[in-house]
Amino acid sequence: MNARIPAEVFPPGEFLREELEEREWTQQELADILDRPARLVSELISGKRAITPETARGLAAAFDTSAEYWMNLESQYQLSKVKTTHDNVARKAHLYSKFPVREMLRRGWIRASENLDVLEQRFCEFFDIPSIDEVPTLIHHAKKTHVAMDATPLQMAWLFRVRSMAAQQQVPAYSKSNLLAAIEKLSALILAPEEARHAPRILAEAGVRLVFVEPMPGSKLDGACFWLDDDKPVIGMTLRFDRIDNFWFVLRHEIEHVLQEDGKSGDPIIDIEVGNEGENLPECEIRANKAGADFCVPPDQLENFIARVQPYFSEQKVILFSQRINVHPGLVIGQLQRRLGRHDFLRKHQVKVRSYVLPSADVDGWGSFSE
Repeated sequence: MNARIPAEVFPPGEFLREELEEREWTQQELADILDRPARLVSELISGKRAITPETARGLAAAFDTSAEYWMNLESQYQLSKVKTTHDNVARKAHLYSKFPVREMLRRGWIRASENLDVLEQRFCEFFDIPSIDEVPTLIHHAKKTHVAMDATPLQMAWLFRVRSMAAQQQVPAYSKSNLLAAIEKLSALILAPEEARHAPRILAEAGVRLVFVEPMPGSKLDGACFWLDDDKPVIGMTLRFDRIDNFWFVLRHEIEHVLQEDGKSGDPIIDIEVGNEGENLPECEIRANKAGADFCVPPDQLENFIARVQPYFSEQKVILFSQRINVHPGLVIGQLQRRLGRHDFLRKHQVKVRSYVLPSADVDGWGSFSE
């Protein structure tokens, strides 16, 4: 049997007043019985003072009831006064369980509001959902740490921010042939770290929207590819690892998804961390991983180098090989680290590129969040 919830909860003083009337006692007489000041009884009846455990025991003895009876009356009354606040707490807890509310407010993606209805509506607009109980969906191919997992709230918030920024960009219509030509232009940039700054412009000329959004803490997301209106490809990157090899590998990986039109339809595919091979990878991920690796270092050249010098991969030999094939040493080292299982190998050559890329790109984060 369900417990009945009264439409109105009265203060314990009302019940105390009834007990006095039934016995034809005055407030002073009850005070004498309790050996307490008359003011205490008056304030209990008027609701200005709450019933304490000590008072509850006295009333129980005076009226032949139980102390629990009086404490329950007090508890129900106090809870009824904060019912609205309690409802808001439950709604806020639901909101925080679905979305990274604090981080999104901090970044300015959602404007704060003391009105919970307004705040919920702003989250619905951000995630393009009709109500706060709906689950946001966005078809995408993403480079992240764990395979075969749904996107987390942190990752979905990041993806929707990328989508919002990409939708504001004005670029020519996408052309696959222009993107293939863009890859050739990009390959001429991999020798010098500062040349990475040209990547956003080159991709934009091919009709590809490139957006950089600082990763949400704990999201473990590196990049993603999805489409707007089925004909506008978007590449989002986090630059989570600020290394020249990671930048070019992730970018070329996502470009391959665009070329193959991955992410246009079907369920979202969540990928393993960049560079890991893993088992049971979808064919599109195997293909994109290969494209990323081949772009950084021509595979036949790498295999020939490894066959000639292993197991003695000296710094001098690596640098001379990089110069011969016209790529930055960091790209060769990134490939060798994965092949050798030694991620500390010549790490000093994996230079940073973020400071070169961000000034020329559509960016949100890294101390200056976009409006």
